[in-house]
Amino acid sequence: MKKWVYLLVPLALSGCASTRMAPEAMAPVDIRIIGINDFHGALDPPKAATDTLNAAGEKVRIPSGGVAYLASAIDSLKAAAPNNIVVGAGDLIGASPLSSSLFLDEPSIMAMGMVGLEFSAVGNHEFDRGTDELLRMQSGGCEKFTQAEPCRIDRPFPGAKFRMLAANTKKADGGTLFAPYALKNFGKGKAQVTVGFIGMTLEGTGNLVSAGRIKGISFADEADTANALVPQLKAAGADVIVVLIHEGVSNSGDINNPRCDGVSGTLFPILDRLDPAVDLVVSGHTHQSYVCDYANINPARPFLLTSAGSRGQIVTGIDLKVDPRTGKVLSKSARNVVVQSEAFANARGAVPLVEGFPAFAPRADLAALAGRYREAAKAEANRVVGTLAGPATRDRGRTGESILGNLIADAQLAATAGADNGNAQIAFMNPDGIRAEVAPDKDGQVTFGTVFAAQPFGNTLVTKSLTGQQILDVLEQQLNNPDWYRILSPSHGFRFGYDLSRPVGQRILFATLDGKPIDPGATYRVTVSDFLSNGGDGFSVFKDGSNAAVGPTDLEALIALLSRGGGTPLPALDRVENKSPQ
Repeated sequence: MKKWVYLLVPLALSGCASTRMAPEAMAPVDIRIIGINDFHGALDPPKAATDTLNAAGEKVRIPSGGVAYLASAIDSLKAAAPNNIVVGAGDLIGASPLSSSLFLDEPSIMAMGMVGLEFSAVGNHEFDRGTDELLRMQSGGCEKFTQAEPCRIDRPFPGAKFRMLAANTKKADGGTLFAPYALKNFGKGKAQVTVGFIGMTLEGTGNLVSAGRIKGISFADEADTANALVPQLKAAGADVIVVLIHEGVSNSGDINNPRCDGVSGTLFPILDRLDPAVDLVVSGHTHQSYVCDYANINPARPFLLTSAGSRGQIVTGIDLKVDPRTGKVLSKSARNVVVQSEAFANARGAVPLVEGFPAFAPRADLAALAGRYREAAKAEANRVVGTLAGPATRDRGRTGESILGNLIADAQLAATAGADNGNAQIAFMNPDGIRAEVAPDKDGQVTFGTVFAAQPFGNTLVTKSLTGQQILDVLEQQLNNPDWYRILSPSHGFRFGYDLSRPVGQRILFATLDGKPIDPGATYRVTVSDFLSNGGDGFSVFKDGSNAAVGPTDLEALIALLSRGGGTPLPALDRVENKSPQ
């Protein structure tokens, strides 16, 4: 396949200073910042498409992703801009496919160094295996901090070639887990420009990671943290300030729309408090792709806001033109580049290569790395663990429940219903804990790799006693985040309904167990993951449960259900009712 060189075309953005120079001014310095985020260990092409618009304004679906193709896309962006740097906005590891996760994401850390990454913020998923293991990801070595064995393929594990930044990740002594910022110089002599990079995760990371894995760690306010560092960066010589933050927004528009049409979300309140001295915000977390001139949202904050989706399917090229005499950014533009890779087909049909977009060739060294770990994981991935009557999708629909969510909840109830396992009566599964659908082959067989892709976190099941009122309160907490309603999939026998138009505290219309209304004064045994049990995803009520009993892992529970034989049936979508006005 021919390797295409993609030349980034600058986007003219409002709110930028004039490029006309005074006679004594020096030529501006051109800098290209190349951004990625939410890679999630996707070494191989994920067999997923990126939706965007072609030159005619028509919507197209482009097969994209795979680290070898990502490397070539980054190389092309570098080739057209000598002053360049590759940066990340977190979640480069964690919630990963088997070929990376089975090996503690060591190959993904090595791959990020090979693509040329220099600085990256930490995200919430970097903490999935605990802070000690995350420190090992940075420094390398084979010390064991998890149940899995480190350094199984490459020994010793060399650690990250890039620097992790964690300005708002605070240790008990008040210091930060990693350096809060980094500096890089571009140009020489009087024409030198210094760019400062602040790296942060979202303040709510503590709600997204099991408490035991971040013991002694706290997460400070993002805007306050960045604003306090701006004077330090200026004092250190920074002309340009870039924030790498693992928090983002949603986007209902195209991936390249600097007007910010259709862009909204929880990052906006942070941006509105950010020091206007910030020039660029590279974001992540929401797995959305956008290029937004934030002056269109808030003229007092004329920085550029970008995100490159997830799984290496997109890379952002950001061009800054800087006056080396004044340190001012004269112009800025960005474009999200689709990492077109391999055509594929799935249950939804064929996704061919699309003309008019660069088709990148896989870079040989990254292809070899991905292939080596893919082969090492193959035997485990192909092991048949059970049967299923059809594809269990995670499509949430209008009610918020999904077939796979209900199936997992049923599996967790079955694993903890016995008197020796917790005496569970109800189980709940959170949608964010489901990372892929579970689809059987033509014979109905399901492999370990397929199940693992759906539940890669290794959470332990916990059964607690909750009052009926606490259960009703949990159901209310599902609806607290309007950007992403976290509707829990319940186990069979439990049903509830809600109406989003009603006042907070009165949105749950009914909740029943085996047809009987939940009694607020009665006590029920409820199973969830240890992540939810510790208040994860904002479900703080689960923390108040009592008489905890620890069960198997979520993965073991699902495999146990699928391995019963006879073709495991798919659950119906009849457990949740959305009575909100259309």
